[in-house]
Amino acid sequence: MTKRIGNKHEAQHRGKDERLDIRRTNIEREAVKQATARAKYRNQVKGQPPMNLSASA
Repeated sequence: MTKRIGNKHEAQHRGKDERLDIRRTNIEREAVKQATARAKYRNQVKGQPPMNLSASA
């Protein structure tokens, strides 16, 4: 559970710069997640099961 200060939520006590910094890091983190997912499925054919690239021939 999140830490509380008195009756208010912790996020209400953050400064504007800190909130902007958190927002930027969240956006960057999400962009990294999306890039890895796109790279993972980049050459996949729609409707086909995923290819196992590590299988030996």
